[in-house]
Parts: sequence; structure tokens; C-alpha cells
Amino acid sequence: MSYKVLIANRGEIALRAIRACKELGINTVSVYSEGDKDLKHLKFSDETVCIGPASPSESYLNIPAILSAAELTSANAIYPGYGFLAEDHNFAEMCEKSGFKFIGPTSDTIQKMGDKITAKTLAENSGIQIVPGYKDEIPSNQDEFKRIARNIGYPIMIKATAGGGGRGMRVVEKEEDLIGHAEITKQEAKNGFGNETIYLEKFIGNPRHIEVQIVGDGKGKAIHLGTRDCSMQRRHQKIIEEAPALNINKMSLDKTLKACITLCEEIQYEGVGTIEFLYEKDQFYFIEMNTRIQVEHPVTEMITGFDLVKAQLRIALGMPIDLNQDDISFHGHALECRINAEDPETFQPSPGTITKMHTPGGFGIRYDSHIYGGYKVPPYYDSLLAKIITQANSRSSAIKRMLSALDEFFIEGIKTNHPLHQRILHDKTFKENKHTINYLENEFLKNEA
Repeated sequence: MSYKVLIANRGEIALRAIRACKELGINTVSVYSEGDKDLKHLKFSDETVCIGPASPSESYLNIPAILSAAELTSANAIYPGYGFLAEDHNFAEMCEKSGFKFIGPTSDTIQKMGDKITAKTLAENSGIQIVPGYKDEIPSNQDEFKRIARNIGYPIMIKATAGGGGRGMRVVEKEEDLIGHAEITKQEAKNGFGNETIYLEKFIGNPRHIEVQIVGDGKGKAIHLGTRDCSMQRRHQKIIEEAPALNINKMSLDKTLKACITLCEEIQYEGVGTIEFLYEKDQFYFIEMNTRIQVEHPVTEMITGFDLVKAQLRIALGMPIDLNQDDISFHGHALECRINAEDPETFQPSPGTITKMHTPGGFGIRYDSHIYGGYKVPPYYDSLLAKIITQANSRSSAIKRMLSALDEFFIEGIKTNHPLHQRILHDKTFKENKHTINYLENEFLKNEA
């Protein structure tokens, strides 16, 4: 059977998907906005379709336009990538109803795991430890609401059930702030996600961010591909990721990996997914499940040799694939640095034209990017320009290799966070792997100021 996949995304992940499709002999259709007509991956796609103006709401979030492009080009399936519509259960459902295979989990699975309360219940039932809290509907009676918060114990975290990516959450340190913070969070959730439902959790003060990569065949079989440590982050946005996560309690890890597989088998998960945790004092606490490919998936690929994007395609299109846990082995350590178009001091976006650049290479170095000399970085989308990934026999060797790669790499014409990565990699706390999710903002950047 011949396949044709429409790639409903842009930038480096669109190019990554095209490469995987080409290796599998799959024809590709790439959609693009009027602001993206010069993207690199369009030159390598078999067909291209402009779906609207530069604004994401009129192009990459425009479901009717994407489905029309799929119908126009006779595509079999739609690849969502990450961001945009990748975790929109309505989009997945419309793909299904329109006769296009959504490359990922079913719309029902996306909806269940996208609702934080439902996801926590499913995770807990599978043996995954969750953050202590109150997952039922918050009572309208303020005294009862305060009593629930006191029982959990301050500080607490107010979260939107439809939130994610660091949005829709607020820490409450004392009772007098509870009602006001709850109302603000509800309003933000309503405006940002169309759902004002909130819930309460115990605030875990200084954890690491550890995640587990899983792959499921959609028929009740799943495997894991180990862990990643994404603790180096600013405002809940990851900057450096690595695999595997080190200095983890083995008993706690084994239990968590087993429970992650149980969860995915019980919900008959299809495709790749990531289960995210806070890790503190030898304990894992479930945060959420991302029902898509992650930006940081290359670090897992580098230590396992397992192509996650090709696995997505094979599973969705019914192509042969063997998912056996015993076949997965881990080799060395990998790091990923996200190069963003932003001022390294103020973190403000830095769109503009790249006048000159040089990319790194060499043994154990991978470079995933869509940019090139002369490319005009648009102001409408995520600031990610490139991902530099290194792999070596040990973490310290992977860091040294990354420093060499960063020394080779340069971009002129716009500002990037390249210098920030170099400073972090030289930092003693990072090199000793003692950083938590709060370290970059609360210590590293403040000490530099």
C-alpha cells in the first residue's frame, strides 16, 4: 500500500518528519503559512500547500484549512508534531471522522490524558504515585475550600485541569491569598484553555523534572525507553535536557517504569508519549502525560538507537514494528541544548534575518534545525531555532563534547541564547548534576545579575 502523510507543523520537527517518511518510502505533503514560504523543509516535501496568513490561528491552528489540504492532496494520514494541534483532541477526532489517520493516540486518549484530573486518576489506578491534593470539584463555599487547602497543607499549587507547559498554575503560600489566587487562575484558564476548572495539589518545593519515554502499539502492548532529566528550565520552559536521568533511587525508578507501562497498556496507548514527574527525596510524583513527540526526543534516540518518529509512523500506518522491552539497551549519556531566537540577558524574542551561521559536527554530535544563512526568523511562532545534541560514554564527556559543539556554532544577524548555554555548561552545580527546576531562575541567573 502507498502512503501519503500531511505534516501539520513547521520548523525543525517538520523537517524531522520528512526525513523519517523518506526512509520509510512515504510521500509527504507540507502545509505552510504565508509567513513561512521560505522554510527549508518545503524544498524536500513531495507537495506543499499554503493554508493561510502568518498568524497561527489562521494557519497552523486552522483545522478546516488543514483538512482541506489533506483532502486536496489525497493524503492518508496527518502528522501533528508538537505544539499547535498536536494535543487537541477535537483535531484528532475531526481527522478520524474525515477519514484521515491521526498519527498519535486516539482522540479519546488525548482527551482523557489532557484532563489533569482524569489523567491523575488513571495514573494512580496504574500504580503511579501522584502529588497529594484534592482532585474533586472545588466547592463554591469559601470556608469549605479553605478547609480543604488547610488539610493538604501550605504551600499549595492551584492548577487548571486543561493547563500545561507551565501555564495555568499558581502557588499559594498562605490562606489569605487562596481565594484571590483561585479566581485569577480560573480566569486565566478560561481565557487560555476555554475551561475554568481548577484543582489543588501540595506544592513540591525544590524537585527535579524527570520524564519517562514510552511507546505503545495501540493494542495493549507498551515499552519504555528510559528516562530524561529536564530540570534545567526557566519559567517551566526546558532549556537543556539529558538522558538518562542520573542519581535516581533504583527501587523507586523500577516501580515507576513498571507503572508507566501498566498505564499505557491499560489505556491501549498508541504511538509515542511521555509521562512527566517531579522527583524529590527519592520519590516520583506524576505531573502529566504528553500524548505527542517531545522536543527533546533526540536524547533518547541517541542513547537507545531507537527512531521515535519512525515508530510513530509505523504504528499509525500499520507497518511492521517490534516492540520488545528486552531489545531496548542504553548506551552512554546524551545532552540537548535548545538554541532559541532570544536575547540571552533579557529573554526577549529576537526575530530577524540570519546573515551568517556555522553549524557544529563531528563524532557524537547531532544537529536538528530548519534554519540557514539568509533565513528570516518570523515573529509569529515559537523561538526555537535549533537543537544541538551530543552523546558520549559518560555525562562529563557529553558535556565536554557539547562545549566543543557550541564553540563551533555561531549565528549572526539575530540574538540567541547560545551564550547562556555556554555559561550553564561551565557551571559547577550543573556539572555536578545538583540542579533542580528552580536553580536556573532562583540561583544561577540571580548570581550573574
